[in-house]
Amino acid sequence: MANFAKPSAPRFSVEVYQNEFLPQGGRDVHAIVTVTSTGGATATRATAARGTAAVVIMVDCSGSMDYPPEKMRGAREATAAAVDTLRDGTSFAVIAGTHVAKEVYPGQGRLAVADPVTRAQAKEALRGLSSGGGTAIGTWLRLADGLLRQSPAAIRHGVLLTDGRNEHEDPAVLRATLDACAGRFTCDARGVGTDWEVKEVTGIAGALLGSADIVADPAHLAEDFTRMMENVMGKEVADVALRLWTPVGAEIQYVKQVAPAVQDLTGRRTGAGPRAGDYPTGSWGDESRDYHVCVRVPSASVGQEMLAARATLVLPGTQGTQGTPDQGPLVLAQGLVRAVWTDDLAASTAINPQVAHYTGQAELAQAIQQGLEARKLGDVGGATAKLGRAVQLASASGNADTAKLLAKVVDVVDAAAGTVRLKAKVADADEMTLETRSTQTVRVKKT
Repeated sequence: MANFAKPSAPRFSVEVYQNEFLPQGGRDVHAIVTVTSTGGATATRATAARGTAAVVIMVDCSGSMDYPPEKMRGAREATAAAVDTLRDGTSFAVIAGTHVAKEVYPGQGRLAVADPVTRAQAKEALRGLSSGGGTAIGTWLRLADGLLRQSPAAIRHGVLLTDGRNEHEDPAVLRATLDACAGRFTCDARGVGTDWEVKEVTGIAGALLGSADIVADPAHLAEDFTRMMENVMGKEVADVALRLWTPVGAEIQYVKQVAPAVQDLTGRRTGAGPRAGDYPTGSWGDESRDYHVCVRVPSASVGQEMLAARATLVLPGTQGTQGTPDQGPLVLAQGLVRAVWTDDLAASTAINPQVAHYTGQAELAQAIQQGLEARKLGDVGGATAKLGRAVQLASASGNADTAKLLAKVVDVVDAAAGTVRLKAKVADADEMTLETRSTQTVRVKKT
């Protein structure tokens, strides 16, 4: 483990957990890379200082938000609570989203700067929010992107609330919008009620490196929005990348964030020089995350060893202005992934506890998603098998929150064996909550 942060910067560290031993001819190396940021940072570059945050809140104002009226009322109250949570100096705006996107506050293509006066003005403007029209989420994101791009803030973040499906926009348009916005800002997405599409909301959050969740009862929106905004205000460093370098003959098979939630980053790689690639991790405050890295190395004989990969946490370089040289990447921390070939069977077959744990957590998320899909299709046998396996994995790993959600969808006969029966009736909110939170994981148990 190495830490290269300066005293005035956030303290980032990288720890690598793995079994480096491979049998003769073995090629796949698995490692859990734990990244931790601590210290209540002030700045890593001048642009990462406190107060340099910009936030755009996108509120669904389609016609369905009035059925029941509590949804629209809850959205107003939640947005007001989020505005109250903004730190002084934060740039912000509010958008009303229907089949088009409209600026609610401050308007005229601008961002306001949070202080007592602008907070009061924004909350007054929220009183005018009303429902009517359709849903075209891409238009909301494009307007948010335009507003955020004018800000020099290091932390650029969106909050998106919807209660329905993206019915007034071609899915390809939303995908193209997400591709365009990726890397420009992060976004938390929330679905209120039970008439929205889980895969749409989680897809938005995943593409923009944010969180996704369900708020089935509109009365809980304000609490959720406050918690979300507190988290955003705690972010200190943006655009951090996990840079993986591999030697000649080795290649990355996949990179997945596995805690606090499973998110596949493999396809998000961008080149970073010879045999190196950057995987985006988004914005950081005081927190820790785990990443599962699989590297395929050339086969070798007993007794040989090699560096399989170098994992470096970096702030990518920034382009200098006229007369100013470009800034190279700032190295925050670094760890090494090794491979050692051995004829010791016990050493080469041992599975590192962290790797085993997160392999199980990823399988748990997949089993839930496949089980719920089978249930929707009427495949009782397939749903029972997959959800039973999910119960077994949740029990074995100590994932009590997921176990509780599963128990609302199946009757658990024997958790350790994964024996379950599908419930005859399941509330929409319970099924959607399980699906939405299926990727949330627990940290590996320390021994």
